[in-house]
Amino acid sequence: MEKRFDILTLGELLIDFTHNGTSSQGNGLFEANPGGAVCNVLAMMNKLGHSAAYMGKVGDDIFGHLLKKTLEEVSINTEYMLMDKDARTTLAFVANDETGDRSFSFYRNPGADMMFTADEVNEEAIASSRIFHFGTLSMTHEGVREATKKALKVAKDNGVLISFDPNLRESLWDSLDTAKEQFAYGMQFCDALKISDNEIQWFTGKEDYEEGVKYLQDTYHIPLIFLSLGREGSRAYYKGMRVEVPAFIQENTIETTGAGDTFFGSALHFVLERGLQNLQVSDLTDMLTFANAAASIITTRKGALKVMPSKEEVEALIGN
Repeated sequence: MEKRFDILTLGELLIDFTHNGTSSQGNGLFEANPGGAVCNVLAMMNKLGHSAAYMGKVGDDIFGHLLKKTLEEVSINTEYMLMDKDARTTLAFVANDETGDRSFSFYRNPGADMMFTADEVNEEAIASSRIFHFGTLSMTHEGVREATKKALKVAKDNGVLISFDPNLRESLWDSLDTAKEQFAYGMQFCDALKISDNEIQWFTGKEDYEEGVKYLQDTYHIPLIFLSLGREGSRAYYKGMRVEVPAFIQENTIETTGAGDTFFGSALHFVLERGLQNLQVSDLTDMLTFANAAASIITTRKGALKVMPSKEEVEALIGN
């Protein structure tokens, strides 16, 4: 089948309310930033010249219409984006502690993204994509979980490369045992995985990263694994190779929301450019260097989806 999209995702599209100072009365101010992990990946891919499409559901409310307008402004295809008159758009309030670590308060009971069903999955759109990308926020509840599983089967049956970022948000699961089950389900399908340091320790039960990666490789046979290490940089594991590249530390970092998504979108750009069959150490090094730099830039900006860095900005940071 002719490929219409370089990347298509199914999952959450929401508003990230991030702290932005205080009012004259001393009250905290929150800024409404369009977001959602899977769509942040699309936005970065689109910024690097790739065609991108979103499949999912938002509320037929002011936030849903804002999100649709935002995706269209950054040239992400929205023809598979549905508006639900009965459910509200999901909201996430993001707070940072003194160390910069984030905590999330979700308003999603139910959120419109949870109401997307298997019957609403467009199989032709998935089959006509080069990459199908997903996370686990579309696996937290039964209806949208079945939609995600159907989409994964369609992608696998049509030879579509599958990328997976588990993106654990503990408060959204009825239990962490259920979360672990859905993590494991997703691992069975993916060709490219991005997982954070704390997520791999939690999922595999192994404190040592190398042991955790070996467990994932031996159990799920994932061709390419990216391990994000925050301020320590990132690693790529591929065909017995391990490549590590340090982070680009910014003095003017504001927040880390969207950094992992920016990283993964940048890495997937290289996967589309160079393939997944015969990557060399130099390819993995280039991939991680570019992705680390892009992620570093996004930490200096509010939000992510609308403000992804350009290829030229990333290359300039690397050059400096």
